[in-house]
Amino acid sequence: MDFLLFILKSIVLGIVEGITEFLPVSSTGHLRIFENLLHFESTNPNYVSMYTYVIQLGAIMAVVLLYWRKIKETIINFLPQKVGYEKSGFKFWFMIAIACVPGAILGILFDDLADKYLSGPYIVAAVLFLGAIWMIYAENKFRNNNLTKQKLSVTPKQALIIGAFQCLAIIPGMSRSASTIIGGWVSGLSTVVAAEFSFFLAIPVMFGMSFLKIIKLGGLNTMTGTEITALVVGFIVSFVVAVAVISKFIAYLKKKPLKGFAYYRMIFAVVVIAAGLLKLF
Repeated sequence: MDFLLFILKSIVLGIVEGITEFLPVSSTGHLRIFENLLHFESTNPNYVSMYTYVIQLGAIMAVVLLYWRKIKETIINFLPQKVGYEKSGFKFWFMIAIACVPGAILGILFDDLADKYLSGPYIVAAVLFLGAIWMIYAENKFRNNNLTKQKLSVTPKQALIIGAFQCLAIIPGMSRSASTIIGGWVSGLSTVVAAEFSFFLAIPVMFGMSFLKIIKLGGLNTMTGTEITALVVGFIVSFVVAVAVISKFIAYLKKKPLKGFAYYRMIFAVVVIAAGLLKLF
């Protein structure tokens, strides 16, 4: 294994993850495709799968950093007796917990099957394309442009709807961000509120999934020094890039529709299929 080449590939994948994690374009789908294009592989059969989940944590840590003031506020004001139920951290994290339930159940049941049977580049490309059509339809039908509603306040029913939509992200190429934002639209939230709720929802979801995957795949003790170094580099790069992307994405959502990302998904899907036909992976 060429150490420098392996690390360079990890840097590229970290950039891809940092850019795509919170955009409605499917970070998992992009990582699967770029891992194939870059021939990012190891003698350890579980390494690439573990790598994918761990560097996603780097991007999630960007949310913790950028929204730390809000997270800290929910911790300080956690008890309803102190500030009232609506303003309490308990209510906020209880809504997050409700939204986690559908994904946790279906994730445990079907995540491994999706990884095994739905991770091929052609399948991911097809899902990216079809998901783009769904995004355009959903935006035209459900998007709520009430940008005056900037407060992140979600009801149990809305949280459950968003959690149900998030289950679609089990399929590589669907996009957790796109699914949760559309779930927010369907439940009556504005785009910005839906996007920010999806950011916070990603914290327990991705930490939980990554922890389970690392345990299931054998942990870090099965890796070589080169593999661990690549993992750390990918984690750091995805974190730094995601920090830069999140605030720009929110600013974009305040002014423009998501259909631009849908068109990108379609173009990228066609490029991936063409690359496959040219035997590039």
